[in-house]
Amino acid sequence: MVWNIKIINEAKTDFRKLDGSLKKQVAAGIIKVSKAPLPAPNGYGKPLGNKSGNDLTGFFKIKYRGIGIRVVYTLVLDVQVMNIVVISERDDNYCYDLAAKMYAKYGEKIFADGFDRLF
Repeated sequence: MVWNIKIINEAKTDFRKLDGSLKKQVAAGIIKVSKAPLPAPNGYGKPLGNKSGNDLTGFFKIKYRGIGIRVVYTLVLDVQVMNIVVISERDDNYCYDLAAKMYAKYGEKIFADGFDRLF
């Protein structure tokens, strides 16, 4: 079952800035992960925890090694929503610092169903 994919405004802006081929690859990866976004052994999710001095417990990542992009997302388990929080360069510090800034901006809403659909 595919989870509903939602996205915060800042990540939506970053997604729109990607060129066509990158956009397709990122979208395909998000759709793939949305079928099983929880951590292994049953899913694709990679939990973040404490990264670069930022407490990102409850956040997950998708790595696109070949294209240098990373997507950070959260989950709303009870309604099966995947919130896309960051779409950025794969640079660890930048990506995780940006995720922490979005958490500071949105607070616990980042773990709730209240954003626009991505597709």
